[in-house]
Amino acid sequence: MNVHHFFAKLFLVTGLALGLALPGAWAADPIVIKFSHVVAPNTPKGKAAEYFKKLAEERTNGRVKVEVYPNSQLYKDREEIEALQLGAVQMLAPSLSKFGPLGVRAFELFDLPYIFPNKETLYRVMDGEIGKRLFTLLEPKGIIGLAYWDNGFKHMSANRPLRNVEDFKGLKMRIQSSKVLEAQMKALGANPQVMAFSEVYSALQQGVVDGTENPISNLYTQKMHEVQKHLTLSQHGYLGYAVIVNKAFWDGLPTDIRNVLDKAMEDATRYEREIAQKENDDALAAVRKAGTTEVFVLPLADRIKWWKVLLPVHKEFEDKIGRDLIQAAYKVAAEVEKEGKAK
Repeated sequence: MNVHHFFAKLFLVTGLALGLALPGAWAADPIVIKFSHVVAPNTPKGKAAEYFKKLAEERTNGRVKVEVYPNSQLYKDREEIEALQLGAVQMLAPSLSKFGPLGVRAFELFDLPYIFPNKETLYRVMDGEIGKRLFTLLEPKGIIGLAYWDNGFKHMSANRPLRNVEDFKGLKMRIQSSKVLEAQMKALGANPQVMAFSEVYSALQQGVVDGTENPISNLYTQKMHEVQKHLTLSQHGYLGYAVIVNKAFWDGLPTDIRNVLDKAMEDATRYEREIAQKENDDALAAVRKAGTTEVFVLPLADRIKWWKVLLPVHKEFEDKIGRDLIQAAYKVAAEVEKEGKAK
């Protein structure tokens, strides 16, 4: 064997071992998207992540492989955004509250109590200029926002009845890491406790915290109703998600692949929103059936009392969130109300 043949063979063997040798070997390797999230697979977010995986893999003919990791299998909710920025995962769907601690305080708009009177207002804010403007604020952090996913309005639960504002006094209430949610609980007279979502059930069970706030689908799928004696349907706040990707990864994708994934995400978002309300309705029926939790529907007159106590939180965060953003959300709500009356 002459020296040229020797080095040619050595290059081939070494290259094959490293997966680098042949153009065909590159083409055969799918683009892997690790999609991590912190909730159960049978929640709206969990189901939508699996639906996106199905669409992405089918429509790219296997050129993309989406690996979904639910229930904080890879990272807890305090760790996942850093993991995305470092490229350890490519896609997340964190709750909108996570962007405040990241330094993008404008997203705390979604944490303001009673800011969205209905779903129509909410979706117009998300899908309109406000939502697009918020996503542009993530790009300097190395993040691209793809879509807003819905998980419904939040309700209060605890081991004592929560019917009047006074009932919150002294309670240790679990919240996500959010200055707005902290202020909300303090306005009610409670002691806010920041805690990872994956730790909430055991904390409630052991009495480390007394209560929490969640959409019903989260409360039920995490079995919190087993360790919470009272649930008040207050609809005081909102919990949604932003599907986000690592910017360097996304920008580096072939254009045709990125276009297919964009459309798959659009369809997965439509699907997610369609099932979100049904999942919450079904979860509420299941909580009632379980009989471990007394469900109280907060009457409108009492909801107005809560609203009056919580409204100053909006004013308190004008400087951090942006007065213009808050006013823009009010304007959307007014437009929706006006259209409703005109029908």
